[in-house]
Amino acid sequence: MNPKPDLIILTGPTASGKTGIILKLAEKHPIEIISADSMQIYRGMDIATAKPTKKEQELLPHHLINIMNPDEEYNAGSFRSDALNIADDIRSRGNIPVVAGGTGLYIKALVYGLSEGPTRSEDIRKNLREFISSNGSKKAWDILNHHDPDIAKKVSPADTSRIIRYMEMILLTGNKPSEMHKNHGFKEKKINARIICINMDRDALYERINLRVLNMVDMGILDETDRLLNAGYSPALKSMKALGYKHLVDHLQNRLSLDEAISLVQRDTRHYAKRQITWNRGNYKNDRFFSPDTALKTIDKVLLK
Repeated sequence: MNPKPDLIILTGPTASGKTGIILKLAEKHPIEIISADSMQIYRGMDIATAKPTKKEQELLPHHLINIMNPDEEYNAGSFRSDALNIADDIRSRGNIPVVAGGTGLYIKALVYGLSEGPTRSEDIRKNLREFISSNGSKKAWDILNHHDPDIAKKVSPADTSRIIRYMEMILLTGNKPSEMHKNHGFKEKKINARIICINMDRDALYERINLRVLNMVDMGILDETDRLLNAGYSPALKSMKALGYKHLVDHLQNRLSLDEAISLVQRDTRHYAKRQITWNRGNYKNDRFFSPDTALKTIDKVLLK
């Protein structure tokens, strides 16, 4: 019999039913959730990120949501450190930590650790931010691509935070970030984790995504987007370019009709789910994939050990 894992991790594409599974498990087990969602960390970004409702948060504790402002930075290294500390605290109170979310890099960093990169240089970061402000992120991406095409192809030209970090690594070490990552390789698990990945029919998933976006509109995602803009958060922020906000900003600024914006949010969310599925298939073995019902039963069985 396999030993009980130190951590249970439930992952899967957006709208695949992770929250429903967690709430079912909480009816029988003293679990606390550690969110592995890179958008739910932001305060005030509730509807677009499908953050657990206040009622759901009252039913069981959720950690690593609402911990940052939309203009603050957070990364996989910070997540790993915070998640491990929180998991220890949950166990010290006699409860069971369960990690749940769809940000693949967070989960990979948690289980396998991260390659040791150079410490941050605020001077270099300031200069890079100024360069991007003057020349655009695409120009910075072109420079990154010139120095390290292997890492550049994994980064969107609009992802300024990752472009800055990789350029910072090059400037500080003279080495390619892709080579640093390759040497690390994510080969050995640093923690004993049982990963459960939800797999469901693609058409059914896409239908759930389309419906979820319509529900978000009914819940007030337009007002939420407007509040963020009125609070001074720039549409250029990484957090404001997330699913939902980008096209709704365009609608609020009269560049898209509401129907056009909704259709684009649905499309982009389906594309994001497809990328999550591709990531999971590339990182987990077949025996890690379960239908939503089987995932629930499998985690229940592990918790009863």
